[in-house]
Amino acid sequence: MKKIVTVIGSRPQYVKAVLVSRHLAANGVNESIIHTWQHYDYEMTNRVIEGLKVETAEKYRGLLSRKKSQDRKKVIEMKETARCTEIREMAHYLQRIGKILKKKKPDCVLIYGDTNSTLAGALAGAKSGIPVAHVEAGMRSFDRSMPEEINRVVSDHLSSIFFCSSGVPVRNLEREGIENGGTHKVYNVGDVMIDMLEEYSVNADRSSGILKETGIESKKYYLLTVHRAANTDNVENLKNILEAVSGLDSVVVFPVHPRTQKVIEAKGIKIDKNKIKMIKPVSYLDMLKLEKHALKILTDSGGVQKEAYYFRVPCVTLRENTEWIETVEDGWNVLAGNDNKKISKAVKARFGGKKHRKLYGEGAASGAIAKLLSGL
Repeated sequence: MKKIVTVIGSRPQYVKAVLVSRHLAANGVNESIIHTWQHYDYEMTNRVIEGLKVETAEKYRGLLSRKKSQDRKKVIEMKETARCTEIREMAHYLQRIGKILKKKKPDCVLIYGDTNSTLAGALAGAKSGIPVAHVEAGMRSFDRSMPEEINRVVSDHLSSIFFCSSGVPVRNLEREGIENGGTHKVYNVGDVMIDMLEEYSVNADRSSGILKETGIESKKYYLLTVHRAANTDNVENLKNILEAVSGLDSVVVFPVHPRTQKVIEAKGIKIDKNKIKMIKPVSYLDMLKLEKHALKILTDSGGVQKEAYYFRVPCVTLRENTEWIETVEDGWNVLAGNDNKKISKAVKARFGGKKHRKLYGEGAASGAIAKLLSGL
């Protein structure tokens, strides 16, 4: 029986792993999931699996050592102290993941996306002499000032198995000398998030009561998400974004990331509560419903950009670049950065192209990934 160790630690990674884990089990693969607690906040962890009926939900609450409660406490205390740097965080992840890999001796380490947990998993696997498989391989913003871009590039160059979401990342890898053949196995399997949308979007629309709970009506609000370092660590950028959305012609629903909430509170940023409805992070199903029924979506999240495209909801990206360039090319996504005037202009503009393709597959990526990994 094939043995795989999966490393996850952030909200999007919990979502991406749901169906892949299910298919791995169906293909007879023994999977162990390491949860790094990169997102340790309750709202960003446990709530994400609410309503998903995850058969292996306990895996998503797994920890990094046998002393589970102590280890989780240590991670949280470390991340909450001002002395915590990304390097220290990475060192902690590497030490713990390395110990587990030595004990488990898996055939492969499976990583997702572009977080610090992703890079830690790639480094630990490579240093342990274990093949690394990267889901969402080849994504590039070509902006090395983004921590996520560094994580993507380094993770790919430590990996040997690459699961790409479309043809664009395949070509990105080729430009960096990573081509299918020899020690590299590159597969264009589609995007696992599309699998999740195909699986859960109808159920979300039917079962979620988030519109009623927040007192909003379909297509009468904008949806805002902000969490990237460029928009939260720079207070002026965050202020610009909030000022811009305060001037829009409809209410703005804003599920606030814990990181963003801390900055707002610490810097005393004033919020126009008549225009911006701040709510706590929501479950996956609630988020899907909010996205589907929004007038437009304003976000700095890569995953939300894809989901907006899937739902055919115009998206204003609060960055100067995007990994998901096809959504811009098809006219459903506009790059506005964090400039007040650009954001306002982008939201007021009429867009939402007629062109709409199956950019990221037919919803079969998870099964394809599991089948390929089971045949290692």
